[in-house]
Amino acid sequence: MTPSPHVLIVEDEPKLAALLRDYLAASGYRVDVLDTGRGAVDWIRAHAPDVILLDLMLPGEDGLAICRGVRTFSAVPILMVTARVEEIDRLLGLELGADDYICKPFSPREVVARVKAVLRRAAGTAPTPEAAVVLDEERFEARIGGRPLVLTPVEFRLLRKLAGQPGRVFSRAQLIEALYEDHRVVSDRTVDSHVKNLRRKLADVGHDPISAVYGVGYRFEWPDPDADAAA
Repeated sequence: MTPSPHVLIVEDEPKLAALLRDYLAASGYRVDVLDTGRGAVDWIRAHAPDVILLDLMLPGEDGLAICRGVRTFSAVPILMVTARVEEIDRLLGLELGADDYICKPFSPREVVARVKAVLRRAAGTAPTPEAAVVLDEERFEARIGGRPLVLTPVEFRLLRKLAGQPGRVFSRAQLIEALYEDHRVVSDRTVDSHVKNLRRKLADVGHDPISAVYGVGYRFEWPDPDADAAA
């Protein structure tokens, strides 16, 4: 029998760590908790967890340093957790190698869904053919689930950027760089307007894989049917 995935929580708030541990254990995961950053990298090297929930602000050694240290020897999925929305833009810009970002306060069910999602991506699980995105770069044509999407060039680039890295959170600044080849200066509201139009067109063909991350930006990810059933 294949052992359950092993989750490490590095979190110095005891009540929050216990809550996450209980929810993840109830979902069938093996869970360990560290309440300090000191020695976390050595623990991870020795125990090789399958996914890490890593708080940003920790005693001993902060989450950024731990993430850097882990990435010198492991590609284990890392979900960075922070209580400060403004920190996420900085984290996104650092390209530390984290796989996802979660901002407190959050729903424990959302965290379980995020863990499932990064494990699926790490295993190389692709979306079903019924939900696949196909992009024709030369013709600027897109299909999703076999159905054509009529997109503007900007909407095409937006879909290409988001769908190219499912699950990753992109800030509005990062999306602006991808949308306009002439590097024009536009406002965040312009990006929001393009996202709104793209989501409407996706919904028209029965899909809505783009979600907003409050105070940060947007991510593209197929809904988790297990999370929907548990809700």
